[in-house]
Parts: sequence; structure tokens; C-alpha cells
Amino acid sequence: MYGSYRELLRGSFKSGDTEEWLDIWFTRPIGLAMAMVCGRLGITPNAITLAGIVIGAVAGWLFHYSDLWHNALAVVLLMVANFCDSADGQLARLTNQKTVLGRLLDGFASDVWFFCIYVSLVWRLWNEPMPLVGVEWKAWGFLLCAVAGFRCHATQCALADYYRNIHLWFLKGDAGSELDSYAKEQRIYDELSRKGWSFERVYHFFYKGYCKKQERLTPCFQTFFGALGGHAANVAPRFLAGSRPLMPFTNILTHNTRAFALFVAALINIPWLYPLFEIVVLHPLYLYMRDRHEHLCVTLMNKQNDKD
Repeated sequence: MYGSYRELLRGSFKSGDTEEWLDIWFTRPIGLAMAMVCGRLGITPNAITLAGIVIGAVAGWLFHYSDLWHNALAVVLLMVANFCDSADGQLARLTNQKTVLGRLLDGFASDVWFFCIYVSLVWRLWNEPMPLVGVEWKAWGFLLCAVAGFRCHATQCALADYYRNIHLWFLKGDAGSELDSYAKEQRIYDELSRKGWSFERVYHFFYKGYCKKQERLTPCFQTFFGALGGHAANVAPRFLAGSRPLMPFTNILTHNTRAFALFVAALINIPWLYPLFEIVVLHPLYLYMRDRHEHLCVTLMNKQNDKD
């Protein structure tokens, strides 16, 4: 129906620079198999996405338990939800069923999972004693998870996603990247706003805010990118050479590493380790990645100005 599994799997990878080994050898193959089975059963990509949202939310809720069995089940369910997240996009591509609602739901999925996870961790920590001091976590647990989730997690994922799409744009151009801008999304939203309520309008409303956040975090890149003009092809090899070493950081700062840290913290029943890991380990990596990327843009811009 779809062709060779091996060929389809190879075609699902965006580039060797931006793919993570766990996705290559584990998540993506399972997701593709699920997509092919669901396609033959007539299950739509949006149905898979909705199932993944529900499964991930249930997994997040289960993390509020402190016993091993509930946490083990939560780990398994969150893995299944992640397989769904891989399968829905692959099925949409295979069957040409890409929709605005699908993009809206897909972007919403991991936010729902981790919102439920952070709420569960706050619940789990509330009456637990803090290490060393013996005082119950109470509102301190809420503060820890709020900083980890809103200040660290959300920002890390937004920038990692942006940097991967920037890299793909220089590597493959518009066709191989999903690099968007706030100005473009604002124009689309303004045109849609005259047509009343729609999923498309809702999607572009939230997505333009997401793009604006990414652009606000990368002032040097915005200046560099805006000044490229017709020099993109000439600058691309140097930019890719500087960007390529940063791609492993973008993978660390997305799903797999933080999911593994969450699983370990939950299964050994030290739940506060996970939000602490977000703050103490992942956020310094994020700051380093951002600093390197911004420095790369300044360096290339200065070289281009010297040539001009």
C-alpha cells in the first residue's frame, strides 16, 4: 500500500545532522509500523494524536503515585504516547492527510502530557519531607515545578525546535524546513480574522506567539538572517559547520533526555530530582547552546560585512 518499509523509514528522517539515535533506532521505526497498521485500519492521523494526548495525560496523572507499579505503568504509557506522536505525523505524510487541526493538536500534545506530569509531581511532593531539612515541600514543590516547567522546559523546547529548523533551512531550503516567522504568521492570522472562528485561526493565533518567543530569544540570529539577502547560498556551508556541533544539544533539550530523567526520578521515588535536573543540568546546556549559536551568527555577519 505504501511501499517498502525500509524506504519509508529512510524517507521519514529529515537529516543525519538533526536526528537523534534513539529516534532513528527505536521511536521512528515503531511509529512508522503503527502508522502503517492504522492506515490499513482506516484510523486517521488526528485520531492517533487524540489517543496520544489522552494516553499521555493518563501517564502524567499516574506519576502522582509513589509506588513502583503505578510509576512503571506511567512510564510505559508515556512511551506509547510518544509512539503515537511519531505515528500521527508519519501517517499524515503517507496518506496526505495533513490538516490545520492536526498541527494544532500535535503541538498541543506534549504540552498536555508535561502539564499533567508537573501537576502530579507537585501533588506527590506536597506532603513529602524536603531532603536534609525535613520540612514538607508544600508550596516549595509547586515553585520548583513551576520554574522547571514554565521557565526552563518550555523555553528549552522552543529554542531547540527553532535551531533545528534553522539548520534544516540552510541545509535544504524552504522545502526541507518548517522555519516560520512571527511576521508571516501575523499576516495569515490578520487575513483569517475577517472570516470568523476556525481551527485555522486558533492555530495561527497560538503559533504566531510561539514564533515571536523564538525570535525574541535569538536577537543576533534575527539580525544576521535579515541581512543575508542573496548571500544565503554562500554563507550556508560556514553556518552549517558552526551549527552542526550544536544539533546534539537540540536533541538533548527535547523529549527523550528529559523523559529518561523523569522515569529514573519516578521509579527510584525521588521525584524532586526531575525538576531539579531541568533547572540544574538542562538549563545550563540551553544557555550554552544559545550563546554558541548567537556568537556564530555575529561572527558570520562580521565576516560578510568585511567582504562587502
